[in-house]
Amino acid sequence: MAVDPTSLMGPLWTLLAFVALGVLSARRLKVDPRPIATLLIYLIAPLTFFRALVLGGPTPVYLALTAALFVIASLVAVLINRLGKRWLGDEEGSVLAFSAGTGNTGYFGLPVALVLLPPSGVTLYLFCALGVTLYEFTVGFYLSARGRFTVRDSLLKIARLPLIYAFLAALLVEGVGVTVPAAVTDAMSVFPATYTLLGMMIIGMTLGRVSVRSLDGRFIGACVAVRYALWPLLMLGAVLLLKATTGLSQDMALALLLIGVVPMAANVVVVAMELGIAPEKGALAVLITTLAAPLVIPLYLSGMLGLVQGG
Repeated sequence: MAVDPTSLMGPLWTLLAFVALGVLSARRLKVDPRPIATLLIYLIAPLTFFRALVLGGPTPVYLALTAALFVIASLVAVLINRLGKRWLGDEEGSVLAFSAGTGNTGYFGLPVALVLLPPSGVTLYLFCALGVTLYEFTVGFYLSARGRFTVRDSLLKIARLPLIYAFLAALLVEGVGVTVPAAVTDAMSVFPATYTLLGMMIIGMTLGRVSVRSLDGRFIGACVAVRYALWPLLMLGAVLLLKATTGLSQDMALALLLIGVVPMAANVVVVAMELGIAPEKGALAVLITTLAAPLVIPLYLSGMLGLVQGG
């Protein structure tokens, strides 16, 4: 299965337009991105997450995918956290560790999944992406906070994150068989688009304040290596292993491989800004990996699918 690069141009240019709006907002309107980051973390992300879970109808199989991606992302982040702090400073190492466990599975990956996968495959992708998102606001947030705060303060910050309770609430609703009224889910449909728009604009707002001194070759190189070397190999290995043992479907294989090749997560900047940890460096790394995505994703997916189908 070949992946047409032109099919990715629509999502890419839309996201870059949002970034450009963020740059203009910071430079011309002097908009402060920090309150927006707080709004995303404490209101928009939890409601987006809750709606996705309720509409997706979590089954044991889907939740197993979520749990598996959560564990993989957490293990990668813990490993990179130990290595990164030896090579970079505490704050940069913490941002690198957070970014190592996640990717732009929502803002960028979901539009690409809608192009490449049938509806059943998109559902598989969504529950994989939910595992990564859950990592971001639990283990990932803790590792980032530890770059600046004590263990106790870091745990208290996680306990205040409403996304965890949104996840538990969605599972409770499903478990007791409560049906969320269509009017409620329809009203909440504005949140996913808002989440994407503001998430990408925050990158632009942060870039609007970046100076040449923010360019850190070691940090950016490490971020790119983890995102475009470690993760593709990790997901390719997982797909080949699952195919050899369980007879993996092509849709499931493509969903997992796509998780491995999306660019860095915009939430790297959101969380770094909320915690006050090197958001400018994170924004530069996110922008570079996003610009590379139209070349990297078709090349990686075509090559890896060839290996999977020929294996």
